[in-house]
Amino acid sequence: MRIGLLTDGGYPYATGESRLWCDRLVRGLPQHEFDLFALSRSAHQEDQGWVRLPHHVSRVRTAPLWTPEDGTLRGSGERGLLARLVTGGGVSFGRRDRRRFAHHLTALATAICATEDAGPDPATGEGPGAELFTEGLYGLAELARERGGLHLALRSETTVRILEAASRARGTGRTVQSATVVDHLAFAAELERVLRPLSLDWYDQESLGAVDLCHAASGGAAALPGLLAKRFFGVPLLVTEHGVQLRTHYLSAPDAPFGAPVRALLANFHAQLAAEVYRQAAIVTAGNTHVRRWQQRCGADPAEQRTVYPGMAAERFSPVGEDDDAGGPDTLVWVGRIEPAKDLIALLHAFAEVRRAEPDARLRIFGAPAESDEATTYLAHCRALAAQLFPDEATGAHAEGVSPVSFEEIGGPEVPDLAEAYAAGGVIVLSSVVEGFPISLVESMFCGRATVSTDVGAVVEVIGGTGLVVPPRNPRALADACIALLRDPERRARLGAAARARALELFTVEQNLAAFRGIYLELISHAPVRREADAVDADGEPLLFATPAEARLLGHWTQPQPPATGARSPSWAAGAEPEEEGAECAGELEQVAAGQPGRSPQREPASGPGPGPALSPAPAPEPVAARRSGPVREPVCVCGPGDGDA
Repeated sequence: MRIGLLTDGGYPYATGESRLWCDRLVRGLPQHEFDLFALSRSAHQEDQGWVRLPHHVSRVRTAPLWTPEDGTLRGSGERGLLARLVTGGGVSFGRRDRRRFAHHLTALATAICATEDAGPDPATGEGPGAELFTEGLYGLAELARERGGLHLALRSETTVRILEAASRARGTGRTVQSATVVDHLAFAAELERVLRPLSLDWYDQESLGAVDLCHAASGGAAALPGLLAKRFFGVPLLVTEHGVQLRTHYLSAPDAPFGAPVRALLANFHAQLAAEVYRQAAIVTAGNTHVRRWQQRCGADPAEQRTVYPGMAAERFSPVGEDDDAGGPDTLVWVGRIEPAKDLIALLHAFAEVRRAEPDARLRIFGAPAESDEATTYLAHCRALAAQLFPDEATGAHAEGVSPVSFEEIGGPEVPDLAEAYAAGGVIVLSSVVEGFPISLVESMFCGRATVSTDVGAVVEVIGGTGLVVPPRNPRALADACIALLRDPERRARLGAAARARALELFTVEQNLAAFRGIYLELISHAPVRREADAVDADGEPLLFATPAEARLLGHWTQPQPPATGARSPSWAAGAEPEEEGAECAGELEQVAAGQPGRSPQREPASGPGPGPALSPAPAPEPVAARRSGPVREPVCVCGPGDGDA
């Protein structure tokens, strides 16, 4: 099948989020054809280039959404270019289009400005303004598709006036009502940026309309093209999240250069968008149970959720995991990115307690090079605290003092790679106060090391019963757990062996690929898409065997059949008169026709040695409302693995 992989700030670029996971997914499923639709976030990311793509990636479409538009509000002189709502394609809106734009943007703005205190509707589970949000979003998308874009329209004075009127309406929160003109201008610019995917030229039969399945590698902006592909072409949508985009937005909001009203409006928009993505997605996969709970709080249906752990390459850690060397028996190791969320301050205070109980203990901190000023400042603070808590110690009057705490970078002469870092210690420590999926813990489990971790994120779910877990921000509890493992080498060995077995069972690349292979087949079997273009060659002639014979059979064969209500007794046993053959066949036709709503059974000529009895066509059943909106398709039979191509 053809998969449309949707990414935001990652694959196929050499840097970015979920790059390694997407690359492993594409390379691990060579039986499928992939079309990549990628959104880039910065000029630096594009300058880094792409990774080498496998042969079954048929095409790549990119959109540099970070670039400023050429028409940055210039030309708003005497003719009032902004009031005329000139689009990014240079096409002026007519009177009818201006009314459409104002109507749909008003609906969207009303939904965004609605107070968050109302809560979801208990009957539908939808939050306040959900219907208005979808009306506005898809209305703007259809207008952008017809008119060539909404870039300048969303920056116009009309947009600011609509936002201002919506924020003053009844039912909005106090924070939104306090927004000034400056706030509305800032929010209009952000709204134009996050809605840029609506103005892309991806929504035609040659692009997203040609794929069998859209797979968004994250929520948010990456899922927007998938929403429109489902809306315009009925393409099923699969959403994968290793971290919930809405939660990420909440955590980063305090650092945004906006006032409280703009932050509130952006939070409302992202919450409404996340809820709509979860409503329209056929399946939503979470990287762990922690993410799954967040998805449910944001509106995901538990019946449509799957937990698929991110696969990691275990081969690079096999030499350490299979080695009998248990590492330094008195050495604690911390591996990760040095930043305030990792709470190395608490780890250093905990190690001070460890040194009082075990004077020979050492702490080795392995971190990647600092990439920001905040990380550099935090690293300097940690070094200063370590020097204060652990003065250099010397074994004699003429020996050089050595600190029991060392800060090292991975890739140096002593520690050339990650595996060597984990091999250096007998106990791996995680002291974070905020964590998603703890990758460093999984890597240490592949190496067969016992762990001491704080109870944050998906830590408990990952380690199970193969390590010790303590509350975050509790140096004393962290120290006690480390001392317990340092004093018991047999327990360390048992926990390390159990951790390696658990990691090999749950967190390998093979497990991840097998899960998505099954999900792809499940989705395409329940939502088959027949394309006339795939049934003809370049000259327009029909292709042989392009349509399976099962597709000609009546009924919707991809839907599960209800169980039989009871056994049917033969007519001779019940003493009833045998039914006429024609009536029995007609009943069967009625049963089959019921599987395809709104379609009458077609009469086919009977095959056999003699003419069969005349059959009366069964009446067309009443149309049945589908669970999800979308075009009604003809019945298609999709064979299972080994029986045919899906």
